[in-house]
Amino acid sequence: MLEMTSARANQSRIFFSTQREIDLYELEELCDAVGWARRPLRKVKKALENSFLLVSMWEVKGNKKRLIGFARATSDHAFNATIWDVVVNPKFQNKGLGKALMKYTIKKLRNSDISNITLFADPQVVEFYRQLGFMQDPEGIKGMFWYPD
Repeated sequence: MLEMTSARANQSRIFFSTQREIDLYELEELCDAVGWARRPLRKVKKALENSFLLVSMWEVKGNKKRLIGFARATSDHAFNATIWDVVVNPKFQNKGLGKALMKYTIKKLRNSDISNITLFADPQVVEFYRQLGFMQDPEGIKGMFWYPD
């Protein structure tokens, strides 16, 4: 279901959606626009299929609809969720849309009674997430990771 979040003077509208109909090539273009490394589309498709929540942000101008933002979350469906792959087209950054995308994602998770929301952030975006209420591990516990050799 598309939901309008704001209108712009040049008659374009921004919508959020939680429908799972994401064109993989359009998502890849969005990720390319921010300089992310390419990932195999079959794995991206599998990640989307196995996600608890997909949130897409669209610009609609006339008859054209364009993917301009995206986030997804995995969850245990009870207590915890982790937000992944938050991306906003650079042309739409610094306009409050990334903040709106995150607030919408958090709202949807909270509506599902998820109380513990985590994410991983690159150093250059830590402050962005901090302004949204995220904090680095307040108890000083270090996350642990395992990677294949």
